[in-house]
Amino acid sequence: MSRDSRYDILFEPMAIGPVVAKNRFYQVPHCNGGGYRDPSAVAEMRGIKAQGGWGVVFTEQCEMHHSSEIAPFIELRLWDDDDIPMIAKMAGRIKEHGALAGIQLAYSGINGPNLYSKEIPLAPTALPIRTFTNDPVHARALDKQDIRDLRRWFVNAAKRSQTAGFDLICLYGAHGFGIFQHFLSTATNHRTDEYGGSLENRARFVQEVVADVRDAVGDTMGLTLRLSLDEMLGDLGFANSEVRDFIEMNKDLPDLWDLAHGAWEDCSGPSRFKEEAAQYELVTGIKSLTDKPVVGVGRFTSPDVMAKMLRTNTLDFIGCARPSIADPFLPRKIDEGRVEDIRECIGCNICIVGDMTMSISRCTQNPTFMEEWRKGWHPETMNERASASSVLIVGSGPAGLEAARACVERGYDVALVEAKSQLGGRVARERQLPGLSAWGRVADYREYQLSQKANIEIYRESALTPEHVLEFGFDHVCIATGSHWRRDGVSRQHIVPMPVDPGMPLFTPDDIMDGRFPSGHVVVFDDDHYYMGGVLAEALIQKGCSVTLVTPSAYVSDWTVNTLEQETIHRRLAEMGVDIQLNRGVEAIGAKAVTSNCTYTGATRELACDAVLMVASRQPDDALYEALRAQEDSWADAGLKSVRLIGDANAPGPIAWATYAGHNYARNLEEPDRGDALPFRREVAQLASG
Repeated sequence: MSRDSRYDILFEPMAIGPVVAKNRFYQVPHCNGGGYRDPSAVAEMRGIKAQGGWGVVFTEQCEMHHSSEIAPFIELRLWDDDDIPMIAKMAGRIKEHGALAGIQLAYSGINGPNLYSKEIPLAPTALPIRTFTNDPVHARALDKQDIRDLRRWFVNAAKRSQTAGFDLICLYGAHGFGIFQHFLSTATNHRTDEYGGSLENRARFVQEVVADVRDAVGDTMGLTLRLSLDEMLGDLGFANSEVRDFIEMNKDLPDLWDLAHGAWEDCSGPSRFKEEAAQYELVTGIKSLTDKPVVGVGRFTSPDVMAKMLRTNTLDFIGCARPSIADPFLPRKIDEGRVEDIRECIGCNICIVGDMTMSISRCTQNPTFMEEWRKGWHPETMNERASASSVLIVGSGPAGLEAARACVERGYDVALVEAKSQLGGRVARERQLPGLSAWGRVADYREYQLSQKANIEIYRESALTPEHVLEFGFDHVCIATGSHWRRDGVSRQHIVPMPVDPGMPLFTPDDIMDGRFPSGHVVVFDDDHYYMGGVLAEALIQKGCSVTLVTPSAYVSDWTVNTLEQETIHRRLAEMGVDIQLNRGVEAIGAKAVTSNCTYTGATRELACDAVLMVASRQPDDALYEALRAQEDSWADAGLKSVRLIGDANAPGPIAWATYAGHNYARNLEEPDRGDALPFRREVAQLASG
């Protein structure tokens, strides 16, 4: 197929200073949980993006000096020459496929607690360090010599970036994380010298650094400046109006303006709270202030929206982080006229969890993300089937659908059997809840891919017994029958069922998703701590209930701090009138009230209500698997070689865990047994001598 002419504009080359991007697809810097610990994994991931057609591919945040580091978070480091080989590998993998290789140089200033280096943090103004963990550390104000030193450190980092083979340098001053924003913002710059006060003075440092770096690298590299479009602090910070003033005053300062929104949670809000192109109003009109190209972000997933951004002269480049993770081959698919094959980002922000938890990142839509080097997984190609065996997959939730899709791609003959009329499992149900419609793309993408293949049969409304499975004569059986929410309260606070009076109407998330709602005053007990408790509280409010949300945690939807939405969830529920009770559990459920207890003192109080919604934990639906295991002596006679349990039926978790499980099953089907060997490669540091 050929490219739709409507999208031709996306493939026009454009210069960024002395270098030229082959198209307008710009992978902005993004975290991945790998950083300096897993540099080969990161390099391969970036190289795959370039192979997929991205014109510009950047690293994540790269700490350019040891005096400002953000441990325990794992980013890249360019502290001295010893780090050059690590980042050179990344530049090389990116450039192999014709993309421009960019590095983001960061000095974190007031955001760098220096827990590893033990250096005193430096910032424009002496203030407490601002981190996710509220470290009890203060920064010292940069004096004039410190500023001269800092300028020299940027030059050193730029020269190392040049030696490593990068084409572009991004100076980081966005999301509250970069020293340039700290100088530009009145919230963090209280200086009274030539670097503080007026916008002209606050702009001085970035002007000096840009000039220094240009002198150092000459005309071999393009320089970009990443700024927040609005700090969202009103008059106290760097507001959108002042950002525009700054750009107009310094229109030719960088070779490209890279514009994001506010803090990280403002910029990368999940689809539940942020639509595609959510930053449109903030960025509109900025191009008229400068002759230099502009890149913006907004979880762009639609080629039509992307093209519109260019046609309307809103942007010059389409900046993507999360969409490039969900589908590294997004540009190539548009170019080849395969728009329907794009794996659209669902905006769940599970990718960010890797960075927030200092672990290898995942993607719900793309299970191969960060496994390109570790496991040799390519996002667009599968290993060939080992034999002409047939595969029966029972259950069409995210695990079953991905297992089916990937097995079909390997060339196996597959039968996918679903007990209900609709494919998608939990995704088909959860997509109906407030704010989660985009999550349905998990099922939509896989259903479409399966519809294009001849080597699969799909059977709906077909509940199976063990006898059915044994009669069918499949070589391999994969059980992906999902899970259900428990009614007995067993989760973290209660390891055994809590006392429940049968006189109290008791509901679970499954009841709500099946259309069975309580009425009156409902107590939502959330001991799950992910999104479900908050989403269902919102759904109950929409149905006219009054809601009290009780959670043993100090935060509503505690774990969503890792997906950058915890504060937004709390604010949304509070504004809707939900009575939020933190640090409290539920000791027992009576006929007309629940007994709530303080998680610290155990002190109890009665909370009258008309119904209880229990958001506790999930129970695997593994009955079919266990029944087949009990008949293992009959497998050989039935021609059955293996039975595997995957996804929520094996161990309930987020949707990304399920799609990964399905993909992992398909990749390893009939592959040689590794024995006790690791199932992935890892980077092992060489011990220093002496």
